[in-house]
Amino acid sequence: MCGIFACHCHPDVRKFKPTALKMGKAVRHRGPDWSGNWIANNTILVHERLSIVGVDSGAQPLVNDEETVSLAVNGEIYNHRILRKGLKTPYNFKTHSDCEVIIPLYLEHDIDAPRHLDGMFSWVLHDKTQDRVIAARDPIGITTFYMGRSSTTPGAVFFASELKCLHPVCDNIISFPPGHVYDSKTDKLTRYYDPKWLMEPTNVPNTPVDYMALRTTFENSVRKRLMAEVPYGVLLSGGLDSSLVASIAQRETLRMNALAEERASRTNGTNGTNGIELDGHAKGHLVGIDDSNELATVQILPQLHSFSIGLPNSPDGVAARKVADFLGTKHHTFTFTIEDGLNALSDVIYHLESYDVTTIRASTPMFLLSRKIKALGVKMVLSGEGSDEIFGGYLYFHAAPDKAAFHQETIRRVENLHLADCLRANKSTSAWGVEARVPFLDKAFLNVAMNVDPAEKMITKDRIEKYILRKAFDTKDEPDNKPYLPDEILWRQKEQFSDGVGYGWIDALKDNAELHVTDEMMKNPKPEWGEDIPDSKEAYWYRCMFDEHFPSYCASTVMRWTPTWSKQTDPSGRAIAIHEKKYESAE
Repeated sequence: MCGIFACHCHPDVRKFKPTALKMGKAVRHRGPDWSGNWIANNTILVHERLSIVGVDSGAQPLVNDEETVSLAVNGEIYNHRILRKGLKTPYNFKTHSDCEVIIPLYLEHDIDAPRHLDGMFSWVLHDKTQDRVIAARDPIGITTFYMGRSSTTPGAVFFASELKCLHPVCDNIISFPPGHVYDSKTDKLTRYYDPKWLMEPTNVPNTPVDYMALRTTFENSVRKRLMAEVPYGVLLSGGLDSSLVASIAQRETLRMNALAEERASRTNGTNGTNGIELDGHAKGHLVGIDDSNELATVQILPQLHSFSIGLPNSPDGVAARKVADFLGTKHHTFTFTIEDGLNALSDVIYHLESYDVTTIRASTPMFLLSRKIKALGVKMVLSGEGSDEIFGGYLYFHAAPDKAAFHQETIRRVENLHLADCLRANKSTSAWGVEARVPFLDKAFLNVAMNVDPAEKMITKDRIEKYILRKAFDTKDEPDNKPYLPDEILWRQKEQFSDGVGYGWIDALKDNAELHVTDEMMKNPKPEWGEDIPDSKEAYWYRCMFDEHFPSYCASTVMRWTPTWSKQTDPSGRAIAIHEKKYESAE
C-alpha cells in the first residue's frame, strides 16, 4: 500500500504545496519508504511510497518522457507484464514498477484504461496538455480512496487514500465508489466495472457449479498475488478462507523452490532458494504473471511465513497452528491481552476512520498483528477477505428465504466490502506499512463464483456454509492429489474474526462500553449525529472516539455492518442462533 493525495484546479497550487505535502505526510504510515510530488498547471500529486515491486526504480509520481502525463498510484497491477506486451504504440518505460503501464494505457484507451487493469488500485492521473484529471478505483474497492471538495475553493477537487488528509482541506467528502472512474473534463463519475451479475441483481444465475473452475481460478488468483520483490507471508486465522489461501501459496512456493533448485543444480549453483529470483526472473527484470499465467517473483525468504493472533488459547490460534503444521509454513503465533486491545482502540479508530462495531472488533487484533509482522521485516501479506460475501458464509445466511434473496444479499455484501472488510484489511495493515492482498476478490474468480446458481450456495441441513468452496478443494476422490487442508479445517464452521481471536474479546468490549457510556447518554445522543443513532453502548462509545478524530461530516463515509434476516442487532457470529457457541440470549 502507498498513500496518495492530489488536488486539481487549485487557484494557487504553488502556495498550496506546503499544505499538500502536510496532507501527504498524514498518510506516511502507508508509504514510509519514500515521498514524492509533482506539479503541473494547477494540479499537484503527492505520493508516499511503500516499495514492493520495482523497488529500486519505481518512485512516484510517475511521469512520461514528455512530462505531459503524471501519475500517482496506490496498489498493484498484477497483469502489467501482459499489458506492456500488448501496447499498440511503443512506450519508453523508465521503471520496473507495475503501475507505470497505466500511463501508456491512458494514452491508448483514454477513460477506458481502468477496464484493462487486473489488480487493486486507486490512482490519479493528470494530463497536462488537456489540463485534465482522471481518477479511478479498483472494481471492489480493495484500496481505500476518497474524493472531496471545499466551499472555500469551489473549483477544486481533491483525492486521497484516507480521510485524515482530506478533512483539514475539504468540507464535503465521499468514499470514491469502487469500479468507477472520474473525469475532470465532465466532472462526472462513471462506472467502468459492469459485469452482468453486478448490474442485474434480479437476474438469478442458473449455471451449475463447476468445482474445477472454482479451484483453478482461485489458484491462479493466489499465484498472481505472489508478485513481489520483498519478504511476504500469509495471514492465517485457521478458518477456511485464510487456510485455503495459505495452502495454495505454500504449494506455489514449494513448486517455485523446486524449479529454482533444479535450475541452480543445472548451473552448479550452491545457494539453494534463499533470495533467489524464481521462474526465470533475474534481478532487474519484471515480476508478475505473463500471458501463460506463469509467475516471476523474487522470493527473499526461503520458507513461506504465516501469522496468527488471538487471546491465549483462542479458537483461531489453535486452528491456525494445526493448519501451519499440516502445510509446513514457518508459523508465528502472537497473542494479545484484552488490555492491549483496549489500549489500542482509539488508534484503531483513527486509522480505520470508522465507528462500525464489527469493523472495530475485528480490526483491533489485525492492527496489533500487522505491527508484529512489520517488525519481522515482512511488507506484504495475503489475506482471506471476500469469501463470506461471495459464498454467503456469514451464519445469518442460514435464514435466507430463497435463492433469489440469497443471491441479492451476496451482491449487496460484495458491493459494500469497500466500507467493511476491505476497509478493515487495508487500513489495519497499512497503519504499519504492510500491504494486504485479497485473492478472493480477483475479477476472474468473481466472474466464476458470482455466476453459480445460488441454490448451490444455500445452507441446508446437509450443506454447511460455503459448501461449494470447501467441496472444490476436497481431494478425497483424487488419490494422486495431496490434500489442500486437513478435513477438520476444510469443514470447520465459520468464525467471524472478532469471535475467533477469543470470545473474551467481544465480552470485554461490551463490559468496558458499560463503564464509559451511561443510560442517560444513550437517551441523549449528540444532535450532530442526526438519524445515525448508535443502538448499543459499545456503538456509542466508538462513535465518541471517532468524533475525537474527525469532524461530523466525515460520518457520511461510514457504513454500519448488520446481519439481514435476523432479529439480532449484534453483528457477532456468536449472536446468530446457529453458532455452536451462541450467546444464551440469541433467538
